[in-house]
Amino acid sequence: MESRATEAGTSESERASGEGPAISGRAPGPADSAPLGAARWKLLRQVLKQKHLNSCLRHISVRRFESFNLFSVAEAEKRDTGEAAGVWVQYTSVFHPEYSISLRHNSGSLNIEDVLTSFDNTGNVCIWPAEEVLAYYCLKHSDVFRDLAVCELGGGMTCLAGLMVAISADVKEVLLTDGNEKAIRNVRDIIARNQEAGVFKTRRISSCVLRWDNETDVSQLEGHFDIVMCADCLFLDQFRASLVDAIKRLLQPRGKAMVFAPHRGNTLNQFCNLAEKAGFSVQRHENYDEHISNFHSKLIKEKQGIYEENLHYPLLLILTKSG
Repeated sequence: MESRATEAGTSESERASGEGPAISGRAPGPADSAPLGAARWKLLRQVLKQKHLNSCLRHISVRRFESFNLFSVAEAEKRDTGEAAGVWVQYTSVFHPEYSISLRHNSGSLNIEDVLTSFDNTGNVCIWPAEEVLAYYCLKHSDVFRDLAVCELGGGMTCLAGLMVAISADVKEVLLTDGNEKAIRNVRDIIARNQEAGVFKTRRISSCVLRWDNETDVSQLEGHFDIVMCADCLFLDQFRASLVDAIKRLLQPRGKAMVFAPHRGNTLNQFCNLAEKAGFSVQRHENYDEHISNFHSKLIKEKQGIYEENLHYPLLLILTKSG
């Protein structure tokens, strides 16, 4: 992703410890009552939280390039069901228009507590280009999923790619996951709505919260999947090694992972190095699809200042267990 909420800055406690003495302009003395001191720290907390939020919104607002135009989006039929807030839209594949699915976008305002305390909120904002490309790739190569158990990691508010597998492939099972509880609540509603519409080829589609660094989350699914896939999940330094470990443990011995991600500086290379150290064989593919490659070349020429290869063009990584 071009921007991430988690890049907003140092932790609130770290900032507080550095800026606390400057609040009153003098060292606290006996005249400072406990209520007054508490009020000052409450005010500081609000200021720091607003700094975090402003930074988050600033990062999000510079998302200049949004899509490879692989799906058309139209407003979905409105239903008076009392569902949670959000806008339902119909995503239809441009190149495979027989495949279409209802998604709910988060239309509410960003909750500052969610931004500061939840596990990676970036997928709560929108569908990112790498996820869009992964979804397109899954539709085009739906035959590779036949009779297999598939898991999408870090799918955000929609898990679009995993949904495309579930509507197009004769798949054994699809599990849609993210580390954020809010995202998974939305995904569950998406599954329910589309099950009611009868669009899935498989009956075995489900979702759950799965944090890569949570031993319980990973261990209960260990060795279960033939294919694990994710899109643009390599950027967070503190979770990159956990992602490699989770992929390795979730896969069956002969399974493989499909990872779409842009370079984002050195983050992709760092992920590949960790994967190889963990015993994976890693194949990199830059020209994995003629249409995507041609559109990428066109964007470089025509969208300078908007489209940046380092941030926006996803490479395809195929990970297989060595030996």
